[in-house]
Amino acid sequence: MNKKDYYEILGVSKTATDEEIKRAFRKLAKEYHPDNKQTGDEAKFKEVGEAYAILSDPTKRKQYDQFGHQAFTNNGGANYSGFSAEDIDLSEIFADLFGGSFSGFHNFNFGGNSRNSKRPRKGEDSLVTVNLTFEEAVFGAKKTITLDLNEKCFKCHGDGGFHEVTCSTCGGSGTVISEQRSLFGVFQTQTTCPTCGGSGSSFREKCSKCDGKGYTRERKDIEVNIPEGVDNGYQLRISGKGSAGQNGGPNGDIYLEFKVKSHPLFEREDEDIYLNVPLTITEAILGTKKEIPTLTGNVILDVKAGTAAGEKVKLKGKGVKKVNAIGKGNMYVIYDIIIPTKLSMHQKKLIKELASTDLKDSEEFRKFDRYL
Repeated sequence: MNKKDYYEILGVSKTATDEEIKRAFRKLAKEYHPDNKQTGDEAKFKEVGEAYAILSDPTKRKQYDQFGHQAFTNNGGANYSGFSAEDIDLSEIFADLFGGSFSGFHNFNFGGNSRNSKRPRKGEDSLVTVNLTFEEAVFGAKKTITLDLNEKCFKCHGDGGFHEVTCSTCGGSGTVISEQRSLFGVFQTQTTCPTCGGSGSSFREKCSKCDGKGYTRERKDIEVNIPEGVDNGYQLRISGKGSAGQNGGPNGDIYLEFKVKSHPLFEREDEDIYLNVPLTITEAILGTKKEIPTLTGNVILDVKAGTAAGEKVKLKGKGVKKVNAIGKGNMYVIYDIIIPTKLSMHQKKLIKELASTDLKDSEEFRKFDRYL
C-alpha cells in the first residue's frame, strides 16, 4: 500500500523545525483523539502519532528524507532500519507532550502493542558523520570509527539487578488504573506502573556496575569498509553494531553519513565527473594533442582545430562506479579558452598581424554585421 507522506499528515513543510513539528502534532492529536466527541478519529490519531514518531527523531527523519517509507520496510534493502509502525510507543510520546492525563488513553491500543517494558526492544541507532577525501569516496576505503555505545552490563547480564521480586504496586501487571481529568472530561486511564516502570517486577539489590540500567556506556572502535562511489550525504547502514538491545532485543544499527572533501580539479555530479581543461588561443585555433588527468590516470586528447570555448567532450565509462552496482558514469571534458592578459612586444606584433587578416569569413559574423 502507498502510505501518505509524513510531512503532509502533520501539515508541515520538509524544512519544518522540531518545534513546528511538535506544535502541529499537538494540535492534530487533540483534534483526532478518540475521546473527542466532535472530531475524534482513531485511524487519523494513529496516523499522526506514527508521523510524529518518525519526524521527531533526528536519525529516523534523515532516513525518511533520503529513502521515504522504504527506509522502514523489509524491502528497504541496505537501508532498512528494522523499525516499523508496530515499534511506536505512542502512549509514551503523548505522555511526554501532554502530561499524565494523556498516558494510556482509555486503554486505547496503539499499533497493536501494549506497554510492556519486559518485551524485547531493539537498541538505539547511531548516526556518525565520516569525513572522506575525494579519492576515498570514489575508490572506497577502510575507516576506523570511534563512538560511544550502550553495552549489556556483564555483571547483571542486562537485568539491572539481582533477586527479582513481583512489584507490590501493580501486582506484576506493569500497569496501574486510575481516574484522570483530560481535555475531554474525566475518564479512566491505564498508565505504566511508577514503581517498576512497567516491568512488573523489581530487584532487591540494584546492580552497582550499571546503576540498575542494565547497560554501561563504552567507547568502541569499529572498522568499516566503505564501498566505491559514495557521495556527500550518502548513508551506509551497519546492521547490528549499534547499542545493545533490552530484554534480549537485537542491537541497534550504525548509520554512517559521508562528508566528501572537494577535489581541486574534478567536479562530481552523481556518477559523472566534469573537468575544465584550459587551452591557449593558438591551441583552440590550430588544434593540438592535450594530456589530461582522469580518475584512472592520464590520457591524450585530440583537440580539433577551431575548438570553441565551452565545447564538451564525453569520455565514456571514465566516471565513478555506482555504489554496489555494475557500471560507471562518464567523464566530461569542457574546454576553457584562456585569453592572455600580458603579452610581450613580439606577441603583440604577431596578434596585430593576425588582426589585419580577414578573420570574419563565417556565417556568424555575417549574420551579426547585417544588423549594424
